[in-house]
Amino acid sequence: MTATAADPQHSWFKRILLPGLALKAFVIGGGYATGRELAEFFLPSGPRGGLMAIAFATVIMSLLSVITFVVARRLRAFDYRTFFKRLVGPGWIAFELAYLALVVLILAVYGAAAGAIGTAVFGAAGWVGTVVLMLGIAGVVAFGNKAAEELFTGVSYLLYGVYALFIVFALATFGHLIGPAFAAHSETSGWAMGGLTYASYNTVGAVIILPVLRHLVSDRDAVVSGIIAGPLTMVPALLFFIPMVAFYPAIKDAPLPSDFLLQKMGQPWFHYLFQAMIFSALLESGTSAVHAVNERISQAWQAQRGTELTHRARLTIGLVLLALCMFAAGRFGLVDLIAKGYRALAYIFLAVFVLPLLTVGVWKIVRNDRDSEPALQN
Repeated sequence: MTATAADPQHSWFKRILLPGLALKAFVIGGGYATGRELAEFFLPSGPRGGLMAIAFATVIMSLLSVITFVVARRLRAFDYRTFFKRLVGPGWIAFELAYLALVVLILAVYGAAAGAIGTAVFGAAGWVGTVVLMLGIAGVVAFGNKAAEELFTGVSYLLYGVYALFIVFALATFGHLIGPAFAAHSETSGWAMGGLTYASYNTVGAVIILPVLRHLVSDRDAVVSGIIAGPLTMVPALLFFIPMVAFYPAIKDAPLPSDFLLQKMGQPWFHYLFQAMIFSALLESGTSAVHAVNERISQAWQAQRGTELTHRARLTIGLVLLALCMFAAGRFGLVDLIAKGYRALAYIFLAVFVLPLLTVGVWKIVRNDRDSEPALQN
């Protein structure tokens, strides 16, 4: 049966907005939610250069999302293994190895960030926040697609609402410092590389969230949802970046820029609310990464055994993967993980994701369009 837009299983929200919200769930994670990624990739270009880098990253993410979504729909590939096998054949193994390295890294970042939040807010040992996050992610992924999609939707309301309050309080408390900071620091060098580097490893999230693309019913859905995905993902980053400028350049060295700003606001209740939002963002980001691995395994399992992956199996896979990654979180720490690991993976994903997508992926779209022309004319 062909899916249609009228089908309640493929509502406008699921076709147009859900892909962008799922991409945001993957991207926001431990660095962006805490401000650490923004300090690492955007602030080095200065306040003005940082805005240019954010805008550039948004355009790249929308462009690559559009191409990824259209290719995935055309190939009927809604898990990353199927997507890359149909895109580049045997070369899919290179992507899988790179993706597994990314999963280990980002889950380690999320674990380190959760531990840092627990320490900053409650004075708890670093491992406490890490373990709580691990159990939360494992609990959600055990129940598959529906649970993951409900989490992406619910946390999105909390996230956008809290970020809106964040910029209101920031402007009210130290907004008078933002304008002079922009005026005093005119440098913009390196903004293009900062935006490109950031987008290169984050846009791989467009492949990670492939399971939610099964709701697309047309190429138009894929294009519109892809265009929207960039702004949906980066608007909270912009709302976070602008208040950070008030304390440039000192804030570049803060392990948790979010906590740095919250302390300046002097709103204890909002401090707790914001950290709860960050923890929720870590939960949805970690869920998107682990869920993608589960879906990849489930696809192979169903092809070989003809049965669905059980809830218990999903839970077990999630716990094993998370335990490995959380160990790395305790070993290396948040700042080093983001500064060194993300930069290295950015170059790897330019080679194994962005380049094949912009060459083979675009060629497959064009070829498919040409092949369909005679049928349309007859």
